[in-house]
Order: sequence, then structure tokens, then C-alpha cells
Amino acid sequence: MATAASVNGQEKHEQIGRAAGSCVLVLFGASGDLTKRKLVPSLFNLAKAKLLPKNFAVVGVSFDDLSLEKFRDQVTGFLQAEDRGTEAWEWFTQRLYYQRGDFADPATYSTLTAGLTEVDRQHSTEANYLFYLATAPKYFAPIVQQLGKAGLSNQDNGQWRRVVIEKPFGHDLESARALNRDVKAVLAENQTRPATMTATIRISVSTMPIIGAPISIR
Repeated sequence: MATAASVNGQEKHEQIGRAAGSCVLVLFGASGDLTKRKLVPSLFNLAKAKLLPKNFAVVGVSFDDLSLEKFRDQVTGFLQAEDRGTEAWEWFTQRLYYQRGDFADPATYSTLTAGLTEVDRQHSTEANYLFYLATAPKYFAPIVQQLGKAGLSNQDNGQWRRVVIEKPFGHDLESARALNRDVKAVLAENQTRPATMTATIRISVSTMPIIGAPISIR
């Protein structure tokens, strides 16, 4: 974990513990406000605190037609101006990637699989993937289903795959149960995490290799 203390109005980070293991964070809904305002700034703070693994990358996926340069500019728009050009900035931004795609289209996941293979090659991320669903709720089940069909949810040869689902997890009990069934049809219990994980991701990614609490809705 990392603690942040205020010194002369600025946050100073103190590293406690260790960084997470090698992995790629795949952000569905990467062009949305949650990514720009919360997730990317939190990840960058972890990078400054040296709590991200050396072998790490982020792959954003969304509908928007963005070049890689435009995506990097867009998602870093809420970071502090004084951080630009620093060693941490260069390290972090060079690990941001983007893929345009329709969440319901199988071709998106074929392209994503190829892209992740290349990211693994460049950054030695060992095919460990954390899929973060920062999308509208109607896409949660289709994304999980397509991950399963593409083989991206498979955990082979010591590799781990996890899925974090943003809130709301259903709009009522019945819809939450339906979504729960759809998710469990694809993922093992130790691969899923409900929206309560959001705060943890924003604070520390050190739990990436061991995320595992099951979704349980009764």
C-alpha cells in the first residue's frame, strides 16, 4: 500500500510493502470520465510511488475513434501540470495503449488478443490480465461473455485473469441476480470482483495477483 502525507500542500508518497506482479490492466470504457478523472490519476499516483510493477501496461478499449497519441493526451488530461515531462510521466505514458472496438463484436476481442500478445512481448507482462469494466451496465454481461468466447478469461500455465465490474451491479435484485448468473457462467469465483473493488484499485494495485472474493447475491 501507499500512504500520502501533505507537505507544503503537496502529496508526498511513502512506499510500504511491495509493487504488484507483472500484468496488463485492460480498461473497457477507456474514453469515459471515470477513466480520466479517477482511474488514470490513481494509477499515475501509484507509478510515482513505485507501487506499479516494472512489467506493467494499460490497454484502453472504447467505441471512440482515437489515435494512440490522442488517447494518451485525453486520459492524462487531469494529471498535474508539474508532473509532465518527469521520469514517472514518461514511464507511465509509454505504457498506455488504445484499441477502438464495439464491446459486443467478437472481432474486438480477436484484435484485443493480438494486441495483448504484443504488449506482453514488449513489457514482459506474462499474460496476466485485469479487465476493468468502466462501462454502462448494459455492457457488463456481453463483455464477460465475449472474454470467455475469445479465451481471454482462461487461466493457463500459472497466468491469472481477473474481472472488476463497476457499479451499479444491476438496477434491482432481479437484474443483479441475472448479471451474477451471466458472470458465473464464464468466470470462476476467484476471478470476479464486484464494484466495491473500485476504491481498492484507486488506492493500490498491489492486490492484482490475488483478487478473488466471489460475487454473492442472494
